[in-house]
Amino acid sequence: MTRLWLVERSYDDRNLISFTYATVDGTKQLRKELSMTLLQRRSRPITAAIEADEEELGAVDEPDREQFAAEASKMASEHDPDDEI
Repeated sequence: MTRLWLVERSYDDRNLISFTYATVDGTKQLRKELSMTLLQRRSRPITAAIEADEEELGAVDEPDREQFAAEASKMASEHDPDDEI
């Protein structure tokens, strides 16, 4: 299992919220999309960090690696993994 930290949250016009989690080195990522309705009904909160299997992770494009690494490191230093975000 690999720990990933929330680095980006975005909304779209289809009422979907995308959460991007990344490793602290910025090389691996996992994106989750949830509808606003599902998010409101969800019993498990969105947290500062998640754990995922290595095979679930995607590579981060080179231009985004530095930013993702900085954001993941900042989240890791300011939050406990289970902090609600």
